[in-house]
Amino acid sequence: MLARFLPSVVEHSPEAQIVVADNGSADDSVAQVRALFPTVRVIELGSNFGFADGYNRALAQVDADYYILLNNDVEVTHGWIAPLLAQMEADEKVVACQPKILSYNNKNKFEYAGAAGGFIDCYGYPYCRGRLFDTVEGDCGQYDEPCRVFWATGAALMVRSSVFKNVGGFDAGFFAHMEEIDLCWRMLARGGDIMVVPASVVYHVGGATLAKSNPRKTYLNFRNNLLLLYKNLPTERLACVMRVRCLLDYVAAFKFLLTAGWGDFAAVVRARRDFRRMKKLYATAREENMRLSVAVPSMSGFSLLWQYYARGRKCFSQLPKNK
Repeated sequence: MLARFLPSVVEHSPEAQIVVADNGSADDSVAQVRALFPTVRVIELGSNFGFADGYNRALAQVDADYYILLNNDVEVTHGWIAPLLAQMEADEKVVACQPKILSYNNKNKFEYAGAAGGFIDCYGYPYCRGRLFDTVEGDCGQYDEPCRVFWATGAALMVRSSVFKNVGGFDAGFFAHMEEIDLCWRMLARGGDIMVVPASVVYHVGGATLAKSNPRKTYLNFRNNLLLLYKNLPTERLACVMRVRCLLDYVAAFKFLLTAGWGDFAAVVRARRDFRRMKKLYATAREENMRLSVAVPSMSGFSLLWQYYARGRKCFSQLPKNK
């Protein structure tokens, strides 16, 4: 991945210092980067701290006004940083933004992880402009206007370093998956804005580290989604949402059992068990989030499951408009 994609980053990012953070890899990645890309700084972390804490530990060693977090399976394009930087410089309230994310393997389609900016429905299910569940739209310029979003993808995320540090960075306990939604939720609740800037375009392979069909990914997605709801949902909504999610998660588990097999079924059951076990560890984080919140981020007022499966609405533009 580094050999394939790092050259585009070096070529098209003259305004940035490029840093590769190595999460304890066991191959010759570090030696290869040092040999082939002498201008790139390497930070060796020594162990696999996951996406979340790996970034926390690496960024603690980087002095910059802005960070751009970039997966190692992303091809960037000429001038991709300039629109992101211009957006951040033009409005101090904007604390993070993302480019338009298209698929590396089909460059006329959006990519699953982020597309043209993310939102979250009333029960905590994430979706994007350009992607609802497994339905990914072609890019016909329909989402080329910049807009405020609920979350920006961690695959290519520009964030103010001061804000990243002030909110505590990523939640290390997430390890990987949904940690960027949790981060964005905390930044929104403290009064920031998050944008998608489609004038910046990158191409993402997606699933290069952990395939979408891997039960480990299923486990992390379900567990971390519950954790981010518990951490961030206002008290008056928490109990109701969690009751509904308990039902929906077990429906999903039995659907997995019938279609995908035992591995994904067991992953969901284990995710719910571990969430119950971890809740007490997150009581203080929830208390802090509720105390420091100055705004209530705008979750969508509808159920995405209902819109997608019952109403047959497969595109973002078909969904009810948020108030």
